Amino acid sequence: MITKNDIKQLQKLIGKENVKDSKPHLLAYSYDATRKQYLPEAVVFPKDEKDVRKVLRYCNDKKIPVVPRGAGSGFTGGALPVKGGIVLALEKHMNKILEIDTKNMVAVVQPGVINKTLQKEVEKLGLFYPPDPASQEYSTIGGNVAENAGGMRATKYGITKDYVMALRAVLPNGDLIRAGKKTIKDVAGYNIPGILVGSEGTLAVITEITLKLIAKPKLTKTVMGVFESVKDAMNAVYKSLAGGANPVAMEFLDNLTIQAVEKKFKKGLPTDAGAILISDIDGNVEEEISYQLSLLEKFFKENNVKEFKIAKNNAEAADIWFARRNASQSITIYGEVKINEDVTVPRSELPRYLEEVERISNKYNLKIPCFGHTGDGNVHTNVMVNKDQIETGYKAIEEIFKVTLDLGGTLSGEHGIGLSKASFMKMAFTSEEIELFKAIKKAFDPNNILNPHKMGL
Repeated sequence: MITKNDIKQLQKLIGKENVKDSKPHLLAYSYDATRKQYLPEAVVFPKDEKDVRKVLRYCNDKKIPVVPRGAGSGFTGGALPVKGGIVLALEKHMNKILEIDTKNMVAVVQPGVINKTLQKEVEKLGLFYPPDPASQEYSTIGGNVAENAGGMRATKYGITKDYVMALRAVLPNGDLIRAGKKTIKDVAGYNIPGILVGSEGTLAVITEITLKLIAKPKLTKTVMGVFESVKDAMNAVYKSLAGGANPVAMEFLDNLTIQAVEKKFKKGLPTDAGAILISDIDGNVEEEISYQLSLLEKFFKENNVKEFKIAKNNAEAADIWFARRNASQSITIYGEVKINEDVTVPRSELPRYLEEVERISNKYNLKIPCFGHTGDGNVHTNVMVNKDQIETGYKAIEEIFKVTLDLGGTLSGEHGIGLSKASFMKMAFTSEEIELFKAIKKAFDPNNILNPHKMGL
């Protein structure tokens, strides 16, 4: 419980204008994309790293919970203040690109920088920051690091962890740590950046991020394959990649998703198709693009593609991508509530995984449209229910998680665990592994003030 004196002391530490406990501020920072709501007792807007250190030192001494927050766009409740305390809002002041180093091809940013803003700035210099979560227009780099965000380009370019070279972070007691270097190679000491990436704000507050950049490819082509069955499409995915194709993205929509997009937007999609695959190819010379397109066409045809279309221009490419980018909003026609999961399985297990989802759908008589990043095995599996079916929906989700784990997969490919999946951690990890997680948490945060009760810890 925060007292009036605590508010006064925090205001004295970092300025009255940066510590708020009015009802409008508390409400504004009480929710995220899960639409669940937990009121904080105060919202704090640190101006810089020094402020973060002061706030954490005070809160650690007083055992006040602190929940770091970027844009609040997470799907698992990772930024919700479930135990009250303060929300440490990093997006207001700590949102600057500090450096774009073209010689070493790195960018140094504060955690509140918007992903898309960084992409635009580095592209002006002929460079490229590939991680592109669907929320890139508003999600922050700090949040992307905390959740190890992915995106459509992950098939070729990887995810956030593949671009984090170094971090500055503040421990719960206010101590500052520097982890990693600008250097390409660094094997001195433990891989602390690797521990902090994906830790969901439970171990430290990240205050500065050094990111690897690459040269921006000069050419891009978009293709679409229409398949009679989802099994054929999924076989085409892993066989293309195993056969040497190197697409930027390999996205898919199943029949339920295709029908939903067509009903909502009338784009002329083939509603009798079992699945659609959408892919981008990039490179620097036409010969490279042509070779990659020929590989995709070869493996798609070997797996019974009904139609193989190459976009002639940017307008056609945007039209092809429209269906994928609007899949999430379209499937709301199937229910009042969407239980959205982002499980990931080995690519070779995609056909079997989707067969099992269909079985579960029939068992519970629920619509479960699927779409997503099949190039990396990450399937957005959406159990659609009405409000009186929520309990049934979560039974279906539990079975889906069990299937995922039995196939060698994981509970989350990009959304994280947060609150929503915390109760399933015991399905995914042994007791020994969970105890190790708890020991790591305790080593960083012995008083358990940072984002408590997340990830099942």
